[in-house]
Amino acid sequence: MSNSSSITQFLLLPFADTRELQLLHFWLFLGIYLAALLGNGLIITTIACDQHLHTPMYFFLLNLSLLDLGCISTTLPKSMANSLWDTRVISYTGCAAQLFSFTFLIVGEYSMLTIMSYDRYVAICKPLHYGTLLGSRACVHMAAAAWATGFLYALLHTANTFSLPLCKDNAVDQFFCEIPQILKLSCSHSYLREAGLLVVGVFLAFICFIFILFSYVQIFRAVLRIPSEQGRHKAFSTCLPHLAVVSLFISTGIFAYLKPLSISSPSLDLVVSVLYSVLPPAANPLIYSMRNQELQDSVWKLITKHMNAALGCPSLN
Repeated sequence: MSNSSSITQFLLLPFADTRELQLLHFWLFLGIYLAALLGNGLIITTIACDQHLHTPMYFFLLNLSLLDLGCISTTLPKSMANSLWDTRVISYTGCAAQLFSFTFLIVGEYSMLTIMSYDRYVAICKPLHYGTLLGSRACVHMAAAAWATGFLYALLHTANTFSLPLCKDNAVDQFFCEIPQILKLSCSHSYLREAGLLVVGVFLAFICFIFILFSYVQIFRAVLRIPSEQGRHKAFSTCLPHLAVVSLFISTGIFAYLKPLSISSPSLDLVVSVLYSVLPPAANPLIYSMRNQELQDSVWKLITKHMNAALGCPSLN
């Protein structure tokens, strides 16, 4: 292949070679995907329908769930379809769209997690200024900034990555299209430009990480000064789920991209890619609902309301 214009399709890395394992992979990913759809869908619907949850914290959580749904829907359906139909193929356009969508949503999610750490910092460390600093207009602007950051970053990198001549092969060493794997197919030194943009992106991500870390240091210092045990428990119950989600997101991403080359292998890379692209969107609803009694009560109220309506029973509310 002399250049990227001759490539009409890419070959994604399969999870298994035997038909039995391919079908096992399909059913496993289908279960994970349906669980993610159900969990995030419940959170989105509950927050949208329950007036008591129309607060900055839940507004940002709704946006995070939307990003999670989009992120897992970008990678899993195509992988499941390939396993079901015993193929590895993804079109050139499909690969570009998948790379753009995944980059857009993953960057947007990281930006949203950074904003959510600021929300928790203001709520606990500056409670008297919470309504002023996080009014409805400010929340909308911050959420829009997170989505816009992901969109612009993805647009820049997708256009730059697919402008490079690709002539080494069309086999992608990943179960979905992502920037580092496409760069490996380039035969031009122009890829250094894209690598430089990635370094800038990593630097900005590191700044966000430092901001999140600083926020939580201040949060824990403030929480430990709360005199009542009940007050400390309430503060921790709103912070720990977010901290768990951030830790899961960052740790899996760091291990995926910064693990030593000595332990790298196609099978390990495949497993690690699942950890950072599939696990967080599927696990986030569970993490957020485990310690949040208010969210649990609202979800249960929504479920029972619709069950009663379906069965023709009068509502208890």
